[in-house]
Amino acid sequence: MQGLSKKILPQLIVFDLDMCLWSPETYLLDEQPSKKIVGQFRNVGAGIIGVQCGSQILKLFPDVITILQDFYNNKYPQVKLAIASSAYTPFSVQIAKNSLNMLEILPGVTIRQVLQKGWEDNFDGHIQIGRTPPLSSRKSKSHFPLLLKNTGIAYTGMVFFDDCNWDDNCKHVEQDCQGVITQRTPNGLQFHEWNKALDNYQKKYSAGKNNK
Repeated sequence: MQGLSKKILPQLIVFDLDMCLWSPETYLLDEQPSKKIVGQFRNVGAGIIGVQCGSQILKLFPDVITILQDFYNNKYPQVKLAIASSAYTPFSVQIAKNSLNMLEILPGVTIRQVLQKGWEDNFDGHIQIGRTPPLSSRKSKSHFPLLLKNTGIAYTGMVFFDDCNWDDNCKHVEQDCQGVITQRTPNGLQFHEWNKALDNYQKKYSAGKNNK
């Protein structure tokens, strides 16, 4: 009787930011994040759950917090994270970068610290935000080739999450970066979308490995 195969995970999980990890869209914000909004994380204490950007508050989607907590707590060993965001303006890019350094997923643990897990401290080639050259609005033509080059991880080792509310970035990546498993997150990343993408990766890449 054949036993259960070991779960096959991607080497790199790539996230969009706006309307995938957090809300609202950074292009709608008219000020850089300033005031830190403190709140309770479920069962683990208080931390920075939002940042004030003018009249609006930028916050992570609830399921994202738990997913990133799980990642930080080694639920997905040997998986690394990356960002591919086509933020509209240099101002939006700076909002995003500042927010990564401020928002927390556990008390005292910022998103940036989670993203850095597994990478060298001074490495930032896995964080691709904006559309100023060499980046562009077409992630499949700019962000992903840079991720491929900078990380050394093949497209067949990647999973990509994007809201795809304004452009079908998932479709473009599937066409231009063959091998990447993609998943749309139109209402912000949710558990069922996370699990679906990992299951799809398992289904696509388990057959060859199990036959070795």
